[in-house]
Amino acid sequence: MRVVSLVPSWTEFLHDVGVEVVGQTKFCVHPSTAHRTVPRVGGTKNVRVDAVLDLAPDLVVCNREENDRAQIEALQAALPGRAHVEVTDVRTVRDAWVAMRHLGRITGNVSKASSWVQRIQDAWGDPRPQLGEAGYVVWQSPWMVAGPDTYIHDVMAWWGIANACASTATHATDRYPTLAEDLDHGASCCDAWLLPSEPFPFSERHVQRLNDRHVASKLVDGEAFSWYGSRMAHCTAHLNEVADWVAQQGSARGL
Repeated sequence: MRVVSLVPSWTEFLHDVGVEVVGQTKFCVHPSTAHRTVPRVGGTKNVRVDAVLDLAPDLVVCNREENDRAQIEALQAALPGRAHVEVTDVRTVRDAWVAMRHLGRITGNVSKASSWVQRIQDAWGDPRPQLGEAGYVVWQSPWMVAGPDTYIHDVMAWWGIANACASTATHATDRYPTLAEDLDHGASCCDAWLLPSEPFPFSERHVQRLNDRHVASKLVDGEAFSWYGSRMAHCTAHLNEVADWVAQQGSARGL
């Protein structure tokens, strides 16, 4: 089966279970060998539909949140015969495991997919009790945060980190609300902030700037909090470290 993946986390998983991935986005950086050699079909938000069709895929793997709806619909309309687009929608940790098994079934890799799910479930264990709370920033200018009903929110909760911005959204559909306050000026609606390496490329420079304004912040691996699939097996040590840091911020405030 010839597969084009437009979702970086699924791309890594598909390679890991032995799928023939014939096309992927420029953001599909894992595994590194495939990133260098597999044809690229644009970015997650600006897929080159013609380039995908030229690869004659049997299956195109997309994601409701990461990919552009109009481009997904264009692919659905243009793919010939039995070729089809699989649109995933992962909002919880358990959603990820269900989707992994489903992708294993439709690509003929049931055993390998199930093995990865079991490996991850063993590594993640049961959800942790709440250790503390933090806000998770996804963008700067404007400052946007992960709200409820997001995979990031559920990963935080699984590792014992309450999402301090869960009530920031004013509408049920506002999953990534914009902050009314400006972190650059020291204002904050919570006492600890997680600044991920993606999608906005936060760095230690941003962390230092906020810390200088007495806004406690920590640079975290964006893949650990926002990638599902086999990447979940590689990030447990980092998630534990972040959870410990959040707990320490709460202890310092006497919580």
